[in-house]
Amino acid sequence: MARHKEFDTTEVLTKAMEYFWRHGYDGSSMNELVQHVGIKAQSLYNAFGGKRDLYLAALKLYVNQSTVIATLEQTPSGKQAIIKVFHDLLSSLAQPEHRAKGCFMVNTCVELAPHDAEIADFVEKESKRVEDAYLLALSRAKEQGELADRHQDLRALARYLNNAQSGLIVTAKSVSDPAVLEDIIRVTLSIFD
Repeated sequence: MARHKEFDTTEVLTKAMEYFWRHGYDGSSMNELVQHVGIKAQSLYNAFGGKRDLYLAALKLYVNQSTVIATLEQTPSGKQAIIKVFHDLLSSLAQPEHRAKGCFMVNTCVELAPHDAEIADFVEKESKRVEDAYLLALSRAKEQGELADRHQDLRALARYLNNAQSGLIVTAKSVSDPAVLEDIIRVTLSIFD
């Protein structure tokens, strides 16, 4: 007879995500993860598999919790959607804990994607989803007269915004002056001038 799980899967996965996010894949041992999530090692292995499987499940949870795509797709004004994404990001990065952690997806891209084809593929597909959401917001902005006619290649502009978002997160880890991030956002959003 199968034993009943005595833990909340989402809660355990959230704790694992937070640990990986803070310490990285290579900086996280299974013993540390077991201690952090608060369940027995065998239960963790039975529920999620090994460390890599747990990491991938945590990364998928992170993606599902992100609000960037929803903001870009659902805000009526394309311009306001993009502005909101960058202003929300700036607010988040103003908190030292968030600035130090960065973005779990960006961290994964840097740490694991170069030597793990499956994770690289996952990161690329998720990045494309964000790019497509930027494209949708830019298309609305263009239709609503919020974007200058000089911007014809909206796909390239969506790629630029996606990269600016990731770059801002990386830059925030190494600067203490919030004016630096504000300048980057001001220049990024000058696409609407």
